[in-house]
Amino acid sequence: MAKIVGLVGKANVGKSTFFAAATLKPVEIAGFPFTTIKADMGVAYVRTPCVCQEMGVTDNPQNSACVDGIRLIPVDLIDTPGLIPGAHMGKGLGNQFLDEVRRADALIVVADASGMTDINGQVCDPLTHDPIEDVQMFENEFDLWLTALIKKDWDRISRTAQSVKEHIAKHMEEKLTGLGINRYQITQAVNNAGLNGFNSANWTDEEFNQFIVQLRKTSKPLIVAANKADREGADENVERIREAGYLVVPTCAEAELALRRAAEAGLVDYTPGDKDFKINNPEKLNKSQLAALERIREKVFQKYGGTGLQEVLNTAFYSLLDMITVYPVEDAEKLTNHQGHVLPDCFLVPKGTTAKQFAGVIHTELAESFIHAIDARSKRRLGDTYILEDNDIIQIVSAKSRR
Repeated sequence: MAKIVGLVGKANVGKSTFFAAATLKPVEIAGFPFTTIKADMGVAYVRTPCVCQEMGVTDNPQNSACVDGIRLIPVDLIDTPGLIPGAHMGKGLGNQFLDEVRRADALIVVADASGMTDINGQVCDPLTHDPIEDVQMFENEFDLWLTALIKKDWDRISRTAQSVKEHIAKHMEEKLTGLGINRYQITQAVNNAGLNGFNSANWTDEEFNQFIVQLRKTSKPLIVAANKADREGADENVERIREAGYLVVPTCAEAELALRRAAEAGLVDYTPGDKDFKINNPEKLNKSQLAALERIREKVFQKYGGTGLQEVLNTAFYSLLDMITVYPVEDAEKLTNHQGHVLPDCFLVPKGTTAKQFAGVIHTELAESFIHAIDARSKRRLGDTYILEDNDIIQIVSAKSRR
């Protein structure tokens, strides 16, 4: 059930800086196209209030970090090579880029809100390039790539489905599984396009193209990270992106990376997603360091309430992918695992996950010999079909549970 979110967009908009800030993984960052030449997988975190305070827990929860009642849950983030027009035909690193995008369940399109990189990722004068074109270019390249893949067998598959009077989703699922696209998403795309899934062989080219657009939207939902939002005039572009109908968050990846590195060094107190930060021992910093931190506070925190990176990640997982947080324990009374760790871990699972399915997320044997679950709050027994709710604390009782 683990989900992957991909960072996509044209070259030189700050994708690698966003990735480095989110994962604190060392990456090459430079002001020219194709610094990232292959995809890079890293661990980022989503932020949520921990249940420890509600439950009166005084010991620090183990494994996934709990910082002053804020739980940071590890998630997978993939940084992809920069995109240029013509990527679907293999231009630039197009083949690598599109092959990596298929692994993602949702996408963060990083756009340059300052308008100072052109469509090919080259530096230009501020506010001279429209960042909406960055997002549209990605959508167009992905649609053309997806069209080419599906068109290869479309006539045969659509005629077969129609001849046996079955929905096209049933016949397309096997072909699209490798792209992370399932039957439900195909069906949803057909419905959203207003098409008849039992009459696919008669779709016009325009109707087929509408299906492709909806298939991209249902299988790879996206949010726009309007990066470099601290630059002059960028806030107007952020609003324009929003008015164009996109889900968008203003971000400043450089500021987030600087703060996370400063926090690692003990120079500031900062937890990702905080609305402010505290400078520790300012007398130990030089004038340029203090000025840089104060500029971040003025241009980023006072203007936007934060760097935006954590908001983007949280939105991608909790909203686009519709995930919820669930805490597994082995002792519902003490909220511990078999080692005595309190609230030992937490998982992100899709909304609609049942207790038995959750047991399988923890370990396949727990699902195979599932007996029931226990709600740690009410202590009531839960059957295998119980649908988990956000922030549930669950003990799985199984014939193969650890003793």
